[in-house]
Amino acid sequence: MAAATESIGFGCTISTSYEQPYHLARRLSTVDHLTNGRVGWNVVTGYLNSAARNLTNGQDQPEHDERYAICEEYMSVVYKLWNSSWRSDAVQLNRSTGIYTDPALVREINHKGKYFTVPGPHICQPSPQRTPVIMQAGTSTAGRAFAAKHAEAIFVSTHSPAGVKGSIADVRAQMAAQGRDPTSLKVLAKFCPILGRTQEEADAKYRDLAQYGDYEGALALFGGWTGVDMAPYGEDEELKYVKSNAIQGYIRNLIKSAPDLNGGKWTKKTLAQHIMGRSNPCCCGLSFSSIG
Repeated sequence: MAAATESIGFGCTISTSYEQPYHLARRLSTVDHLTNGRVGWNVVTGYLNSAARNLTNGQDQPEHDERYAICEEYMSVVYKLWNSSWRSDAVQLNRSTGIYTDPALVREINHKGKYFTVPGPHICQPSPQRTPVIMQAGTSTAGRAFAAKHAEAIFVSTHSPAGVKGSIADVRAQMAAQGRDPTSLKVLAKFCPILGRTQEEADAKYRDLAQYGDYEGALALFGGWTGVDMAPYGEDEELKYVKSNAIQGYIRNLIKSAPDLNGGKWTKKTLAQHIMGRSNPCCCGLSFSSIG
């Protein structure tokens, strides 16, 4: 897709739990060269234990906050590789002397940390951006702290405008405290528009979409996201906050939105119905082409 386009940027979601920083830094630099600086990286730490067992020789994934601690050191390594290993004038391209790169202008990073030992140097010359656009998608406490330090754009997925507002305000406040410009942060909120030539047509499309949802499948999906097994819950038993080793921000934001939805509480039944119909904010209405 990058080869067939000229102006579209590509943000790749890659986990710091299952990729070595030296390898990833090389890959992203290479693609940044090939696309002339159109690459972004959506930094995630992973949340499925099944993925961890298959990608780390059968080991369980680390605890949530430790995954972010690993991620912090990971970012330190890739920043060193991208920004500190090659001087901007290292590449000579001198045909008369046969020198492509002056080795005196390329250095090893010699990183030795708790989780990674990476001597370097970076194997790829500086790309157009050097560091790709950094994006982030977690809204847990650790996720927001990470976003405030590193992210240029963040994805948010909450169940009410108030939930989005609170998370973004917290990230911007932490950015300001660290000396970053809080207005520079771009926010991408998940939203599902369902359009029609009339309101009735849009509503009919929504009902058609919702009928394909599966009750047990919705609860299984929720369990994968949050690590919370809903099987022991009664149909009308209220969901309480449970700390898990998966996506902590999802269930926290879900609980916060309950007073305005579903009669004031989330139950096994209402949760399944919600995910079957619209697991992210949704609006049915007229398409722009039908107005005026």
